[in-house]
Amino acid sequence: MVRTVFVWFCIVVTGAVISILCILCYPLNPEGRINHRLAGLWGKIAIWANRVKVRVEGIKHVPGQGPFVFMSNHQGSYDIFALLGYLPFQFKWLAKKEIFSIPILGWAMKATGYIFIDREGTRETVKAMNEAAERIHEGMSVVIFPEGSRSPDGSIQPFKKGGFTLAIKSKVPIVPITITGSGEIIPKGKMRVYPGTISIRIGRPVETKESTLKDRKALMGQVHDIILNDLMLMSQEGKEGRV
Repeated sequence: MVRTVFVWFCIVVTGAVISILCILCYPLNPEGRINHRLAGLWGKIAIWANRVKVRVEGIKHVPGQGPFVFMSNHQGSYDIFALLGYLPFQFKWLAKKEIFSIPILGWAMKATGYIFIDREGTRETVKAMNEAAERIHEGMSVVIFPEGSRSPDGSIQPFKKGGFTLAIKSKVPIVPITITGSGEIIPKGKMRVYPGTISIRIGRPVETKESTLKDRKALMGQVHDIILNDLMLMSQEGKEGRV
């Protein structure tokens, strides 16, 4: 219980401080590079506070600095901290619109240039997606959880189409990311935290230059299969490592 209180204290307090800093830094750095470094610091503090180890492999698969559309499975809340702290690329999050209404945090996300998705599919969503596609095409990478929410049991949930529409419109590669271990750190629906190890495997980019919206379903299946296969391999490797 003491660990849980300490970890949440670090997450909430440092998150609030860094959010305020991000808002204050916006006039000096409207493209959000400083804010991204601040967010990465928050991620590393959350990892340190809970004594979580993070392992990253496959960076060599990604040529240059992008732009890319990174797509990751979503096992737990610590996915966010691990990617913020240890994915070595400048990127923006693609997140649910509701999060942007949270005081301070939502304002900081806007100041950092994060992109919202409205699941209602309004005209505002279409406009935001078109603007995001243009920004990605011009050089901005994004990270998306195509499942939309955390998996309740670690399995891969059906993918939402929004991120794939964005990748096709922007004509940049999709980089699959597979994460294991985060679901055990803060189990879904619980507040108690546990130490552990998060493994991140970065896959080879999937090109979208020749893709159209007619190819979206096939593209979704291709990325889903890559992440699923890596998840199975990583789970098996984890079991063998414990023997």
